[in-house]
Amino acid sequence: MRQPLRYPWLNLDVDDRSAPVIAVRVDSDGTKGEVPDHSHRKGQLVVSLGGGVTCRVARGLWMVPPHCAVWIPSRMPHSNRATANARLFFVYIEAELVDLPDRCCTISISPLLRELIVELCDGMQHDDARRERLISVLLGELPRMPVQQLHLPLSAEPRVMRIAAALADNPADRRTLAEWANCVALSESSLARLVVKETGLTFGRWRQQLHLIVAIRELASGASVQSVSADLGYESVTAFITMFKKALGMPPAKYLNSIAQETWSHPGADEAAPYRTP
Repeated sequence: MRQPLRYPWLNLDVDDRSAPVIAVRVDSDGTKGEVPDHSHRKGQLVVSLGGGVTCRVARGLWMVPPHCAVWIPSRMPHSNRATANARLFFVYIEAELVDLPDRCCTISISPLLRELIVELCDGMQHDDARRERLISVLLGELPRMPVQQLHLPLSAEPRVMRIAAALADNPADRRTLAEWANCVALSESSLARLVVKETGLTFGRWRQQLHLIVAIRELASGASVQSVSADLGYESVTAFITMFKKALGMPPAKYLNSIAQETWSHPGADEAAPYRTP
């Protein structure tokens, strides 16, 4: 059973506060936690320093592994789910103050940003001038962070939504495209076209992306490759690692390590613009 994530302040209303940036440490209490659907005027950065978090919006599911964050734009309805060992920080930002896109994206968080966020959360005794300096550096560094492609496109189309909900509840479900088509009263070819139209991915690639998001979340929470492979319905650990490596370019452990290492050097002004998606 999921428990509500616990804020350090009761009845926190971030939009009722005039501060340009509000940083909050969020406690998962050692159990899987959830913040149900909600929205606010301020944009939100969901930061994970341990464990994993998934953020759901109307058109997508976004993964937040350790040392990463998801940017949720102003007034966008969303929910957050955290693993039991998650170490979370929510950073609420007046959207016009930071050069981030008007869509969700998963970004790496550098050691500098990590320490800034922790300091803003824990340093309530800072005088106004010091706090303003910390916020200025935070807002300047955020747009320079590299993007991670940890996004599952979702759809409001009822038949696609039904399949997505079933796969999210049971990622090990191995029904074929033809079997799913029969479930939603479509021909196989019609369902194939519908999934591409609604998500931009083939059915096989779409389901694989769900597997990748679930796998990274569970591996980040401390699960073994063997257990994740079994939970996702793979016939062998080798098959799972092969899929993971083919999709992300490296095996699971190396990939998770690379996310942390990547934050030590982030794109400069002359490099390709961040947040560019395929």
